[in-house]
Amino acid sequence: MARLVNIAATFAAFPGVTAKPRDIQHLLTTQGLIVRRQHPDLDAGVAYLARKGELKRLLPGIYVAETSASTPRTRMQALMAYDPNAVLTEAAAASVSFWPSIAVDTVTCAVAHHRSEQRGYQFSRRAIPAELVVERGGLRYTAPALTALDLCASLGGDGIDQALRSRHTTLRHLHRAMELTAARVGNRTRRELLLDSRDEPWSAAERRLHRLLREAGITGWKANQPVTIEGSTYYIDVLFRGIRLVIEIDGREHHIGKEVFETDRWRQNLLVLDGWFVLRFTWAMIMERPDEVLAMIRSALAMLARRHTGAASGSSIAAANWEL
Repeated sequence: MARLVNIAATFAAFPGVTAKPRDIQHLLTTQGLIVRRQHPDLDAGVAYLARKGELKRLLPGIYVAETSASTPRTRMQALMAYDPNAVLTEAAAASVSFWPSIAVDTVTCAVAHHRSEQRGYQFSRRAIPAELVVERGGLRYTAPALTALDLCASLGGDGIDQALRSRHTTLRHLHRAMELTAARVGNRTRRELLLDSRDEPWSAAERRLHRLLREAGITGWKANQPVTIEGSTYYIDVLFRGIRLVIEIDGREHHIGKEVFETDRWRQNLLVLDGWFVLRFTWAMIMERPDEVLAMIRSALAMLARRHTGAASGSSIAAANWEL
């Protein structure tokens, strides 16, 4: 909750200011901000605290505690108080839906009427179809499908990957969002990225590997498919289920801590013990040595195909090789 330090003492030092400090503190604690037009009786006190640096004006007539003024959530709430019909877009919308860790340097939003420029905000006159607007927690923002498409201009396919990985949207919803916003500038790039997402990649590295597999004519695989081992379900980056080949991909952001590293190794060991053959590639391998990556995948496919053919015909040699 937003708090002002020593607000009562601040007012006591200047008895000429008649506003009640408890009323101002109550608004900040319960609502997080003060809309001056709604509280004319507090106008003098709000103006005084703004001059003292205890309150900060984020938008015309909207004041918040200085201590919380820089947080994205506070800035978004201020926007809703300033224009209740505004719709958060791009990174701001992603941060409150499928991508909580994304940086929000500027609160971007769609508005119905022209708005003068305000520091920390970017207004765009744009009509968002009602079907693509989410209202939750006092905020209005674009649905994850449209948000992911909006982010294509700045992040390429990363927004689509994150939305799919977090399961906040589907390819069907992404195509529906494209259909509802068909006349937008930049849709050619969005369509290309959406087509590139047809196998539902969850990262840039997966997207690149999917493209390599398609271009090489390698079929029989699916992305991010569930495999259940000992009661636990794991989602495999690329899976050839018929011959039990697993491909795991360490993306650009993979090495983020010891816990992730350890979990991935436990998971890989369980897969191997359950009879899966596992190949693992890094972002650098996929980007810098794609031919070798494809050659290794082809070799694994050929080897596993021979094993399965031998096992099906009762070949003892093939069975011995499988145990190795």
